[in-house]
Amino acid sequence: MSESRMYQPALLRILHGGAAVLVILALISGFWVYDTYDKRWGSLGLPSLGDIQGIHGTIALTFLLLLPIFALYSFHLGAQRLVQGRSLAALRQVGKPIWWVTLQRLANTLMLVAVTASVVTGRMMKEEWLPAGEIDRPWYLAHLLAWGGVFVSLALHLLLGAKVGGVPLLASMFRWGLREGDEPSTWLQRLQLRPASSILKVLEVLVIGGIALAFILPVFNL
Repeated sequence: MSESRMYQPALLRILHGGAAVLVILALISGFWVYDTYDKRWGSLGLPSLGDIQGIHGTIALTFLLLLPIFALYSFHLGAQRLVQGRSLAALRQVGKPIWWVTLQRLANTLMLVAVTASVVTGRMMKEEWLPAGEIDRPWYLAHLLAWGGVFVSLALHLLLGAKVGGVPLLASMFRWGLREGDEPSTWLQRLQLRPASSILKVLEVLVIGGIALAFILPVFNL
């Protein structure tokens, strides 16, 4: 593999690719659920699918199972792609390369927070609410807000990724092949046990805690 090409770690490509597919499918199926049962803020008139809630729920549950691994990777092996301790100072350098990089890191961080909020609120919903016309339930409204946050953060993630890294960055996420030293046997060797900064420690507690709640709270029917 040419060393001049932009390269992304194999584990990142695997986790990022899986998460990307599931997030996009969840966004589409989630909007389909809204378009079927709600429509108060507009509608595309999508055809009715009898089990669209079940389809959306299956996609979301699959994503929830992947999310803890992706989150741990992000905070420990991919921490340089998230918000940093000096991000606030960097935001003052408007228009400079570091400003765009910082915006990209903020978008990446926002995505983690948004998908966590989405899985928590989604897990607290009941399938019978929407068919019964109960569209003002707090958990449903919170889930709609989280869906919007995921949509916005995904758009920012793509736009800022294109701005900062251009086509080479986007292409590197889909490229096959391993560089020497990036074999599966070496992945754990690069693991940092602690987040890179205090702000990431706080965010990791919030995200991992939220994921844990998404698994636990439905068991108690709260």
